[in-house]
Amino acid sequence: MTEYHTPVMLHECIEGLAIKPDGIYVDVTFGGGGHSREILKHLNKKGRLLAFDQDADARQNIPNDDRLTFIDQNFRYLKNNCRLHGAPQVDGILADLGVSSHQFDQPARGFSIRFDGALDMRMDQSSALTARDVVNTYSAEALHRIFGMYGEIQNAKTLANTIVTSRLNKPVETVSDLKTAIASLVPRGKENKYLAQVFQALRIEVNGELDALRDFLRQSVEVLNEGGRLVVMSYHSLEDRLVKNFIAKGKFAGEVEKDFFGNEIRPLEQVSRKAVTASAEELALNNRARSAKLRVARKQ
Repeated sequence: MTEYHTPVMLHECIEGLAIKPDGIYVDVTFGGGGHSREILKHLNKKGRLLAFDQDADARQNIPNDDRLTFIDQNFRYLKNNCRLHGAPQVDGILADLGVSSHQFDQPARGFSIRFDGALDMRMDQSSALTARDVVNTYSAEALHRIFGMYGEIQNAKTLANTIVTSRLNKPVETVSDLKTAIASLVPRGKENKYLAQVFQALRIEVNGELDALRDFLRQSVEVLNEGGRLVVMSYHSLEDRLVKNFIAKGKFAGEVEKDFFGNEIRPLEQVSRKAVTASAEELALNNRARSAKLRVARKQ
C-alpha cells in the first residue's frame, strides 16, 4: 500500500504538545495516523488519545491500541465528543489542517488539479454538497465571493462570470471540464498556482472549512486543562490568520477584550512568537511541507 500521508513536522508537533505520559490528548485530524502513532509512543498505560476524522478512508489506519478512541466526526464537534467519551478536559490538542496525500492522490475525490475526475472535494463522503454543485448552481455573485474570499483570486468576478456562461452550454462535471471552462483566464507561467487557488476556494466552500476551524478553536479553549497545549498546523494564509489572531487575542478580529480592571482577557499564551516552519531537510523529502506553519499555545 502507498503511504497514506507523510506527517508534516512530526517532531515539532510532538515537542509542541509537551506530552505527559499519563495525560489525555486529542488528534483532531487523524488522517494516516502518523501523528497519533507518535503521540501513543509518548503515553504510558494510563494515557489516552482521542482521534477525530470525518473521512471514512482514515479508518483503515487505526492502530490496534486500547488507549486510542477513534471518532468519525468533524473536529467542529470537539467539545461534545470529548464529553461523550469521558474526556471533558484534556492536556493537549493537535490539528493538522492540510488535505492528506491520500485524498490528493485519489482522482475520484476531485481534490487535485493533476488528475481528471468528478468535481467532488468532500472530506466527508456522506455530506450532500459537492464542488460540482457549487460550480453549476451557485449564482455569479456567490461564486465571486467564494473565489475572492477563499481563493484570494484577483479576477474573481471575471472567473465567476466565465463559469456561469460556460455552464449554460454544458454542465461543469469534472476537473477537466472546469480547467477547460476557465482556460482563457489562467495566467501563463502561473497555471498551477492559479488553479490551486481556484480548487482551494471550492474545497473550503464545500467543506465549510473556515467555519469549522472557528468552532474548533473556540471549543479547544473550553476543553483544554490549565497549562494544556494547542498545536495547530495550517497551510494557507486564511487558516493561519484565524489561528494567529485567536491565539494572540482570544478572538478572530478586533482588539483584545479587557476585564473591568483593564486586564487583557487572553485564554491562550503563545509558546513561540513566530510560526514554526519545516526544516530544509524535511522540505527536501516532503514538498507538501513547504507552506506549513505551526503555531503552539498554552491554556492560561
